Order: sequence, then structure tokens, then C-alpha cells
Amino acid sequence: MAEMPMLLVLEGPGEGQRIVIEQQPLIIGREDTCDVVIPDRQVSRQHARVRLEMDRYLLEDLGSKNGTFVNGQELAGPYPLQDGDEIQIALCCRLAYVDAEATVPLILERRAQGLRLDLESKRVWVGGQALEPPLSLAQYRLLELLYQEPDRVYSRDEVVAAVWPEDEREGISEQAIDALARRLRERLAELDPDAQYIITVRGHGFRLNAERTIRA
Repeated sequence: MAEMPMLLVLEGPGEGQRIVIEQQPLIIGREDTCDVVIPDRQVSRQHARVRLEMDRYLLEDLGSKNGTFVNGQELAGPYPLQDGDEIQIALCCRLAYVDAEATVPLILERRAQGLRLDLESKRVWVGGQALEPPLSLAQYRLLELLYQEPDRVYSRDEVVAAVWPEDEREGISEQAIDALARRLRERLAELDPDAQYIITVRGHGFRLNAERTIRA
């Protein structure tokens, strides 16, 4: 068990690092004097801070240029952190908040499994690894559609409407749609070859495997 709350660096400089929140407040930024230094130009000199107030740890953006996000939502004021919250500093660093009573290995295991989309940065993670190079625009649009409601079956007409511009939709064949889904499967399999993420429902369309999907 963690004796004090901590931040886990999930992605970015210092990936895998565990930062115990001891001092108050804890400043995150690019400047060398910060408690958590992120040497990236997207990060402001003093970007965000964590402070204790009335037995709650609050996260605040310090007027940064590129924003601070929690679970995909940009902060507009002080936010009371909860165990498992995912913090994004600009678009270059992801942290997880681990409460003092949480079991760190379980948090790490949960974050490392499955498929996750960052809708702000348009990036894709599979098994805790960023998919590089990024998906093509058509592949990403298909995945983003299916990610909206995992386990819902999306028809081929819905796929065409989401993926192709209006002036190109007429004449898109079922073979073209199936080929797109196949290429997307192949890209995801580069990082997790044993899992099935994109499921074809014959006669109906496609769905995403909800059991393999991580939602913020």
C-alpha cells in the first residue's frame, strides 16, 4: 500500500517514474526549480500544481499555454483528485494519480491493458504503448466511431458517413469498407497480436470489443 499519494508517469519524460506527493504545494512545469520537471516546449515554466486543502489534494492549472487535462477534460478551476485520475500536461505527458490507500501495481496493470484513444491528441495506445506511426486518417475515423460506444454494432452506412467526405461516399463498396477494417486490425495487432479489437458482425456491420477497451 502507498503511505502517501503519488503520481505515476504513464507517458512522456520520466516514463515509469513514481513521484510521492510530500511537499506542499507540488509544482509541475518546465522550469528546473519545479518539483516535477517536464523538459518539453509544450509545457509552461510553471504549468500546474497539486496542493492539499481540507484533506483533499487539488490539481490546478497555473495559466499554462497548452492546458492541463483530467480524464480528457481541460481544467477550468481547482479539481479534487481521485484515485486513478489520469492527468495530461499539455499534449506531451500523462500522469496517473494514486491515492494513499491504493495498490500501485493494480493501477499500473489496469492502465497497461487494452485499447485507449486520446480524443484530444488523436493518439492511440494499445497495451500501454503508443501506436507509431499514427493511424491513417481513414483508419482513425473508423476507430473513433467504434470507440464512441464499444459493443454497439455500427452499420456500413454509418462507417461510410463517418470515414469518407460527403463528395466521395457514393460508390464506396463493401469491399473497400472491409479492406479498411482489415488494415485497422493489422495496425492494432502490431502491438497486441493476440487480441481481437475490431469485430465484424456479418450482415450488420462492425463493433469494438468493449472488454478490451479502456474508457477515460
